[in-house]
Amino acid sequence: MQIGGTASHISLGSLQPIEMDISSSNMITLNPTTNRKRLDQKQETICIFGTGDFGRSLGIRLLKSGHQVVFGSRNPQNSTLLPSGAQVLTHADALKESNIIFLAVHRENYDFLLALSNLLDGKVLVDVSNNLRINQYPESNAQYLSQLLPKAIVVKGFNTVSAWALQSGSLDANSQVFICGDDNKSKQQVMDIARWLGLTPLDQGSLLAAEEVENYPLQLFPMWRFPFIISAGLTVFFFLYSVLIKIIYPYVQKNENNSYQLMVSIPNKIFPSVSLILLGLVYLPGVIAAFLQLYRGTKYKRFPDWLDKWMLCRKQLGLVSFAYGFLHVFYSLIIPLRYSTYLKNARYIIAQTKKNSTTDVAMVWIWRSDAFYASGVLGFSVFCLLGITSLSSVSNAMNWREFRFVQSKLGHVTVLLCTVHTALLGWNKFLMLSRYKWGLPPSYLLSMMIPCIVLALKLILIMPCVDRMVTRIRQGWERKEKCSGNLNI
Repeated sequence: MQIGGTASHISLGSLQPIEMDISSSNMITLNPTTNRKRLDQKQETICIFGTGDFGRSLGIRLLKSGHQVVFGSRNPQNSTLLPSGAQVLTHADALKESNIIFLAVHRENYDFLLALSNLLDGKVLVDVSNNLRINQYPESNAQYLSQLLPKAIVVKGFNTVSAWALQSGSLDANSQVFICGDDNKSKQQVMDIARWLGLTPLDQGSLLAAEEVENYPLQLFPMWRFPFIISAGLTVFFFLYSVLIKIIYPYVQKNENNSYQLMVSIPNKIFPSVSLILLGLVYLPGVIAAFLQLYRGTKYKRFPDWLDKWMLCRKQLGLVSFAYGFLHVFYSLIIPLRYSTYLKNARYIIAQTKKNSTTDVAMVWIWRSDAFYASGVLGFSVFCLLGITSLSSVSNAMNWREFRFVQSKLGHVTVLLCTVHTALLGWNKFLMLSRYKWGLPPSYLLSMMIPCIVLALKLILIMPCVDRMVTRIRQGWERKEKCSGNLNI
């Protein structure tokens, strides 16, 4: 989930992939000038050092795109696994056939290139290697290669694309290729090859960026760590809290064994509570940022690092919240099928029969239950819409105003509906002291705290006088302040 219309801030230099849809032909539409350039490249021979999975997959993709491919190998005779149509020569002979060489070998095997240093003079050497862990070496592989072969023009690229992605096509995997290097002409040549393959090249600057480019594919869900930590912490907290209230308290006070609630009842209290809190955490940084801009009177100051990182992972927080909400829906659907629920209803009916009495219709409780279910259904429906529009294939088909309306306007409506749904569940129970086991409030009260704060702050922000001021600041207006007798803007 993302918040449209709030003051978002992106860290400079971050390598955040931007997914885009590729047509069924796996080719990107180019202008006539680029098409003529491609025709010139069609007969160009590309050399590949390395006959492993990546080298073979790259060779297949290049051959399908119309390039001539020559592999450099220590044993040219042992070439049964290489794609048909590609030449297989020794390293020295292969270098004579091409000016662009893709190096698909590990850093530990770079030494064989020293004997070929003279043949690499002025040629473009594309380093596609990755390491086993982040910052494994003092310098990046590309920088080490540039020091090892000063006569070659080293370009870092294609390390973010897997062999599977090259074989399956960009429709089945990320199509982005990060490119960096010190020679702009050589970088452009490599980027043109990427475009020819139907990939999306992204220029990351000089070879100094190679370290960040090499670390990127080694990161394990970097934007998901904070959401996972928060959701795991909340899950453990509400589990222990519910066990204390629902199992330990009845056992100590009444000698009741309610351990069966560990399977359904307690999880069905954990999931909605965590989901509602995470949903509130999606929109809380946006309102904090708005008040911070109001306080500063400008949008041209960086947010604190903690707020910046928080805002960057709002989408992940929202998706985790959606997953917990989905679990809550499924657990709620099986409640009537439980044996304990059937037994409870049967005992109630038997007790009423023995007393020969009936329960009067209470319109307040009828309205409450219907409003409870209606708000839940509507809230989850809008929540599903937020989740769908967060998909890149859907969001790319929307303009900014549409995306902002769904993610911001309807997002706050979702927070409101889900909070109302939770409030109707509790109704007036929070006023009953008997509900506070050992003085502890019910879990639904705890889950409503952050969403209520978000709604209260948002209510202030949508007031006309405040909204006009926020809009002016985000359009570039700055508050003038006196400092040492001068007016600073």
